[in-house]
Amino acid sequence: MKKFLTVFYCVLLALVPRLSLWAGDFGLVLDQTAGYGGYGNDGKLDYSGMLIPRFSSLVGNSGSFYVSAGVKADYQNDTWVIVPELLRTEFSWSFSGGDFSAGRMYYSDPLGFIAEGLFDGVRFSLDTEAGSFSAGAWYTGLLYKNRANITMTPRELKSSAENTDYSDFINTYFAPRRIVSALEWENPSLGDLLKLNLSLLGQSDLLNGDRLNSQYLVGKITLPYSAFVFSLGGCFELLQSAAEDNSIALAGELGVDWMLPTPIEDQLSLTGRFSSGVVNNSSIVAFLPVTTVDQGELLKPKLSGMSVVSLNYTARLLPALSANITSSYFIRSDLGTYSFGSDGYFLGNEFFGRLLWSPVSDVQVNLGGGIFMPSLGDAAPKSDNLWRVELNVILALY
Repeated sequence: MKKFLTVFYCVLLALVPRLSLWAGDFGLVLDQTAGYGGYGNDGKLDYSGMLIPRFSSLVGNSGSFYVSAGVKADYQNDTWVIVPELLRTEFSWSFSGGDFSAGRMYYSDPLGFIAEGLFDGVRFSLDTEAGSFSAGAWYTGLLYKNRANITMTPRELKSSAENTDYSDFINTYFAPRRIVSALEWENPSLGDLLKLNLSLLGQSDLLNGDRLNSQYLVGKITLPYSAFVFSLGGCFELLQSAAEDNSIALAGELGVDWMLPTPIEDQLSLTGRFSSGVVNNSSIVAFLPVTTVDQGELLKPKLSGMSVVSLNYTARLLPALSANITSSYFIRSDLGTYSFGSDGYFLGNEFFGRLLWSPVSDVQVNLGGGIFMPSLGDAAPKSDNLWRVELNVILALY
């Protein structure tokens, strides 16, 4: 079955350019980023560019079809890597009170750090007076491994760091084989006051041998009040492993957004995220999300045995120019899940800023830079600073 799906995937990827010959809306996007950074006084140049053709078309009166692909070229550590990808490719059908989608689609859990990204599968949603209900099921084994970013086990983490080997394409290109499913309920205006999201997620490992399965009960409340928006979310996780006893983990998020009373459009946001670490002599372990969502721009840990407090300021300086600056402080929940320095829990602070210029809808220029300072923590206070500057340009060619 795996060989058949692999052949089907490759054939579909090869046919993507021909899809542009159909009647419909065709576009071509060039997304490229050049960066320079490193530790201390040592810096290295890196580059990433992706050419993305896309095609969309209506199907009857209620359906739509969208297909996109890309060829990505990466230059890091004096090495070029070129990888093709099938990106979002989705058929959608709307009906009275709901819709149905099938294909490679985007999905995110209510908190945004458990399962986020592209997934292959189906999703059904229904709008009622009691709120919106949805159910979905997806397979991850046909995604490009660095796009899926699934690193739940040490074996998967090691595989994600290895480049694609075209002489062993099947074993070095594809993501881990897992089934992800979700049941969700959302009420956008509960009591005309707050928004409530509830979700039950699960993932099943299809690997023969040492399997790791997990389930997540997720909830998030959003409350707007005057110029503020308050949010509170949490997750309870169950894990089952053939090598270890069943265990539990916790994660949470608390945030507030403030629309400032200034002449320009600007916002100040404070967000705190917490995840459990290993608690000795108990069933509590480090929180383990399905996909790895980077919690920083430079340090980039996932939310596993980690807590992050972030202060963000965003402003629209001109109609075509926006600015953003973020300060994030990283704290370990235990000393073993995320390896960094010595026995200190406080890793340090990251500062990162961006300028976004979009003179026309077809052009976007993004200039960013920042520094992570371990000297502001106690885990490795004498370590060199980590820094980076980058330039990203996105062009919609047609």
